Amino acid sequence: GAYTILDRLRGSGFNSQPPVAYRALDFLVKHGFVHRIERLNAFVACNHPGESHLPEFMICRLCDKVAEAKTSINKFKIGDVAIETGFKIEQSIVELEGVCSSCVEASQL
Repeated sequence: GAYTILDRLRGSGFNSQPPVAYRALDFLVKHGFVHRIERLNAFVACNHPGESHLPEFMICRLCDKVAEAKTSINKFKIGDVAIETGFKIEQSIVELEGVCSSCVEASQL
């Protein structure tokens, strides 16, 4: 998140304010270098920068670990439905919540 970035910048001698971090994050999201994870109110680096894709995130509800995968949802089908209804999609992200393999092993779920 923005405040984590600001803390790291301060540690390197930079003294920026939150708007600077938010503008930088907005730029990175806009250009596909990072994705915003709504559930965690956080950002994660894109595993497929430069590729047009519909990201799918698997988020562990126990440790908040995030893994990105290319979604099995057909983005063209979603786009066709949107066009038919006159809706313009600006961003699509799929967030799946569950338990990661490490937490399953640790808790024997």
